[in-house]
Amino acid sequence: MAWNLLGCDRAPEQRGADGSGRPQEMGQSMGRNMSASGDVDDDLEDFSHCFTGECRINVLPTLYKVSQVIAESEDLEHSLDIILTIMRKRLKITRGAVTLYDRSTETISIHRSFGLSDVEKSRGVYSPGEGITGEVVESGVPIMAPHIADDSRFLDRTKAHGDGAGLNASFFCVPITHAKKVLGAISAERVYHNRNLLKQDMELMATLGSMIAPAVELYMLENVDKVRLENENRRLRSELKQKYKPENIIGNSKPMQDIYQLIEKVSATKATVLVLGESGVGKELVASAIHYSSPAADGPFVVFNCAALPESIVESELFGHEKGAFTGAVAQRKGRFEMADGGTIFLDEVGELSLPLQAKLLRVLQQKTFERVGGSKPVRVDLRIIAATNRDLPDMIAKGNFREDLFYRLNVFPITIPPLRERSSDVILLADHFVMKSAQEMSKEVKRISTPALNMLMAYHWPGNVRELENVIERAVILADDGVIHGYNLPPSLQTSAETGASFGCGLEAKIQAVEYEMIVEALKNHNGNTTEAAKELGLTRRILGLRMEKYNINYKTYRRSAAGETGSHS
Repeated sequence: MAWNLLGCDRAPEQRGADGSGRPQEMGQSMGRNMSASGDVDDDLEDFSHCFTGECRINVLPTLYKVSQVIAESEDLEHSLDIILTIMRKRLKITRGAVTLYDRSTETISIHRSFGLSDVEKSRGVYSPGEGITGEVVESGVPIMAPHIADDSRFLDRTKAHGDGAGLNASFFCVPITHAKKVLGAISAERVYHNRNLLKQDMELMATLGSMIAPAVELYMLENVDKVRLENENRRLRSELKQKYKPENIIGNSKPMQDIYQLIEKVSATKATVLVLGESGVGKELVASAIHYSSPAADGPFVVFNCAALPESIVESELFGHEKGAFTGAVAQRKGRFEMADGGTIFLDEVGELSLPLQAKLLRVLQQKTFERVGGSKPVRVDLRIIAATNRDLPDMIAKGNFREDLFYRLNVFPITIPPLRERSSDVILLADHFVMKSAQEMSKEVKRISTPALNMLMAYHWPGNVRELENVIERAVILADDGVIHGYNLPPSLQTSAETGASFGCGLEAKIQAVEYEMIVEALKNHNGNTTEAAKELGLTRRILGLRMEKYNINYKTYRRSAAGETGSHS
């Protein structure tokens, strides 16, 4: 009866004749098969004897079952079911938990457990190095606490011992490690009266942790990491949709309103779009708005500049290549068209493609199929093509530099973006936007653009369009010292007599005159054209101010008329 009281699963009559607690035939069989060192024999003696009060030899078939489950399916949940059953029924563990380590958030949380309520389980969250579980995950070394009441590392984070019960139990925690990377831990708690049995159980759970480690890693990749990446992907796509929706494109002029209507109409279709316009007008921004407003917005948006690479590389970049197609092609590679499958490809500067590549592009437009370089198997894609160019394609067709049939395939839905000089009313809106953007990026406080600077911006012809305006404003934000962009912060190309309304010439005297002109205009603007108050601000007499205003052809009435109408950052 003592055997049953001690928890041994075998009756006394099953003991071997040698009193070892093993059937003779088992001991003889092991003796024949184990010809390793004496240490292995000693470990086997410890594992199979009942001097600890409980036998562990009966766990071996279950270990074999776990190994079979992992080998056949790497199903983590099935393996954990078996392990938790072993812990609860075979090892008589009162509380057990399997924790997983999410490296992205630096948190260790309970994945599966028994002996804990849902509320207690939800509290079991640790950081690396925090408590016994955190130390094990951080170090990768098992930890054994014979009496949790005496071990300060035991945090009772789950509050399972809130009533003070069970503090005489032992606790151990072993890491789940694969390829020297700790993925989580297995922890267990029960009352042990034999230190050897506690050590045996910890070693047994360490073995199980090593066995399930590959399945844990696969689970983390397929679930935790995958879910996190999918959530991040959805967040980024949502941001792109918000950033590139038509209403976020800067410009309220009539030409831009027409562009927005065209974007709205074509976005609902899969029609091929040809975006035309000078360099720097924002053709890629329009293409992005079309894609992110379309039903394929969740698909990829792939951008390719046809003029950025040599002709010999462009074909491989667009259509991909097979392994061995040319020197250096060590593996098969997908091209941009395959990457854009299910979404949109934007071909910028399409007018720069060679005639042979134009022929291949024509086939993609017609049949939505192509072959990789060095391959013969057709690759089918489902995507929208948006092309853009600043070239005069009809003129190129007349000269034989562009295929006429390709032009008509691309020109299904043309959108022509007007240059900035034809929508001067958008200059101030764009300038304000770029001031805010650049100031935020540089962590500078730039609140407004002065009136003379605005006059220069409005009068300039902007050959580089929106891109040039953005660069000019970025430079001005760098130079601005008092939270205001002044005329003298703008490039010399804008500080001509045509843009400023006054001829300053060159050299030091010209710069002094430019600053003086700007200060007078700012003072008049601040005081609604009141010359007396403006003179006080400048430290001049009203007569001297009048002479300077006459010199620079400044009319105070201009600032009285505009004072009531100007708002926002220019007030």
